[in-house]
Amino acid sequence: MVEIFDNIHKIYQYKAPCEELKDYIEFFSESSFEATSRHIANKCFSVKLFPSWTPTFWINLGSPYQLFLGEKQYFIQSQEDVLILRNTIAERHNLPTDHIFTVKFFPGGLEAIFDINQPRLTDKVVSLSAILPGQLIQEVKKANTFEERMTMLQDFFLSLFNKKNNREYYFRIVQKAIETYSGSNMELNNGEIAKEMFATNKTIYRYFTNVIGTTPKNYFSVLRARKALLSYVENKELFSPYDYGYYDMSHFYKEVVKFTGKKLIENFR
Repeated sequence: MVEIFDNIHKIYQYKAPCEELKDYIEFFSESSFEATSRHIANKCFSVKLFPSWTPTFWINLGSPYQLFLGEKQYFIQSQEDVLILRNTIAERHNLPTDHIFTVKFFPGGLEAIFDINQPRLTDKVVSLSAILPGQLIQEVKKANTFEERMTMLQDFFLSLFNKKNNREYYFRIVQKAIETYSGSNMELNNGEIAKEMFATNKTIYRYFTNVIGTTPKNYFSVLRARKALLSYVENKELFSPYDYGYYDMSHFYKEVVKFTGKKLIENFR
């Protein structure tokens, strides 16, 4: 299964975080054994995810799996839990008994809660035991339901968030820049975004590299490609590249290759 081109959500259950954490965490999710059996049957399968610069926890409740990050390959044991940044194409090759619990953060959300500098995670697979207490991880694994697991982790995140003096200002500036870019039909360049926010190019550049770990130009390119490609897959007939700031379809096609690593027609095979 390939993100955007396939409905990968059909084998997972999802829940949004509480109000206090909604700006920092995109969602909690867990694979469903029943849904996986229904849609995948008794077969090994893979899930490919495109770049998003979103820190993601994967707590393994089931079988070992192979993880590919760009050109690098990792073998994740059944009791091994990881954190990745998703700054490159990520692909999990799973057994039929795959069972994964996911926490997906927004860019900068990990720093807001844990005070962990996101850029340091680039191109790395980090053991989750270096981030979360071992006892908490084991309690999450022993919990009977998705809702119990989510509540345990959310309560822990809230306890950290309410105690620490996080870098709220940097996070808010980056969040506002992303909203400004999205609200312009993704047409504004870095200089125009900085002007809208009464800041300098240098300031916006520094905040993005400090909070997300990449430049505004690179992040906006990824954001635009994700949204445009999703729109294209949902309805090719109504899709217009101009709605996403592309010069024409040729420009869009080139960006798809940069984003997915394949020509658009190859992604539908």
